[in-house]
Amino acid sequence: MNSTLSIRKIWLIAISATFLVASCTDETTIFENPEDNLVKETNQLKLDNSVSFDRAGVLDIYEDPISSAKRYNATGKAEQAGDYPLTLVAQIAPPTFENGENLAATHVALNGDYAYNTIGQDYVGAVDVIDISDPNNPRVTSRVYFTNADLNSIAYDAGYVYVAGGVDSEKSVTATSNSVVAKIAVSGGRLNTSDITFGFQEGFNATDVSIMNNNVIATSGQDGFVVIYDKNDMSILNEAAFADLRSVAYNGSEIAVLDAAQGVSFLDQSLNVTRSINIESDFGIDAKRTLDFSNNNIVVAEGSKGAGIYNATSGSFIEYLPILLSPDNAEQGDIVTNGVAVNEDVLLMANGAGGLSLNENKSDNTVGFGVIALTGSINYVASKGDYIFAASGKSGFQIIKLNRPTQSLVSSCENLASFNGNSRYTVPAGENQAYSGSKRFNSLTVDGTLLLCGSWTVRDDITINENGVFEMNGTIVVGRTNRSRDIVVKAGATLRIEGSVSIYGDLILEDGATVEFLGESTIAVVWGSVIRAGSATVTGTFNDYFSKF
Repeated sequence: MNSTLSIRKIWLIAISATFLVASCTDETTIFENPEDNLVKETNQLKLDNSVSFDRAGVLDIYEDPISSAKRYNATGKAEQAGDYPLTLVAQIAPPTFENGENLAATHVALNGDYAYNTIGQDYVGAVDVIDISDPNNPRVTSRVYFTNADLNSIAYDAGYVYVAGGVDSEKSVTATSNSVVAKIAVSGGRLNTSDITFGFQEGFNATDVSIMNNNVIATSGQDGFVVIYDKNDMSILNEAAFADLRSVAYNGSEIAVLDAAQGVSFLDQSLNVTRSINIESDFGIDAKRTLDFSNNNIVVAEGSKGAGIYNATSGSFIEYLPILLSPDNAEQGDIVTNGVAVNEDVLLMANGAGGLSLNENKSDNTVGFGVIALTGSINYVASKGDYIFAASGKSGFQIIKLNRPTQSLVSSCENLASFNGNSRYTVPAGENQAYSGSKRFNSLTVDGTLLLCGSWTVRDDITINENGVFEMNGTIVVGRTNRSRDIVVKAGATLRIEGSVSIYGDLILEDGATVEFLGESTIAVVWGSVIRAGSATVTGTFNDYFSKF
């Protein structure tokens, strides 16, 4: 869908330190001050139930996404093992509460082991804190509802989240303008509703917020401003007027803002325009559009055109990255690039009904790789470290793990050749093979000996036949929750694991099979059962995550 920023004038009053206790019919206990229109969720069960693992596991990538009909091996040719062994960790459903049943995921900020996301539509909004320290079990640890405020963007810095949205200054005794930035303390994954500070600026609605050294920088839409706030007390230090700002990015030395009426403007830290890039794309009315720095370039979400890449220094146009997928049942106006995110050598595009596309930043250009097989309409994307967060509107947030091999793992396997073979791979009896890398398999069959060093996903089963040996150093994930697949270790065969193995299905050990866990931090996450016959043995010290052994 074409994600929009709410611009209706709505209100929010400063938060009081004293809260009344109330009870809702859904047995949620809340702290609420009727004058503040702010509700803190205290029912942990409700927070826990917003996390779904129904589709967790190995993710497909459509590498030839001419249409959504593309599937594996459609040409009849042997398919090569694919790059980017991604897994879906979980999905987070949007909050619901009285008069807030239609919230849609809009924005996310990532920091360390926590993700902070805003969910806003019409007259209401919410902020979630999600603990991702355990990649197998993300948890919503805190939630605050804004019953009379829309929320469009969020940032995190040094123990505080900063959310940008809109208020109705005519009804508020506190607000001096319609656009608001709220600073909320967070500690141990919990929002502190007694420690909130507000900043206000001109414009119908605050559209984006970012951290710039010791300051906060925010943009507001029609007839709005880019404003620099003092991070300590949210007082305004400087401001500059623009026609219709949608997004702001900071690369450590300069600021870039996206003005739907003109294009991209680069600003110094005093908000003086140093240069501009005129862009004639239709950015839509009140639609969410973002921009991001990528090395020496700036990447701009340009709606139906896809993502535009420009040289950040000269302003010269480099290329458009098109929207790769055009589903037959989608309205053309819903297939638009709403957001972009850059994470090292990966450039991600949130394309609404066109899905989430992954592009590779090469040394001299950017190349479209494929579309990640996610449900819902992707309206925003953020990525940092080993994670991708995709906002899919009313379908909520989807947490994706890149499964990048660690640097120490790469170093220990530097003498091994990178794997470059069939996605349905078989090691013949009598052969001894060893590879490093990071690939997606459809299936693995081991009749001989195989060592894999790196990060791997397997869409279907792994079978280790009689007297075969499969050793894995790193990370491997098999199957997914809605399409369970197994690892089968047959008589006399050996499975040797050092690192992490996740099986969205069963681990089946036939009579005489052996499983060996090496090292001190190996983890086995078995979603199904461990089925052990006769004299099958399991040795070593490991974390039996779901206590299946």
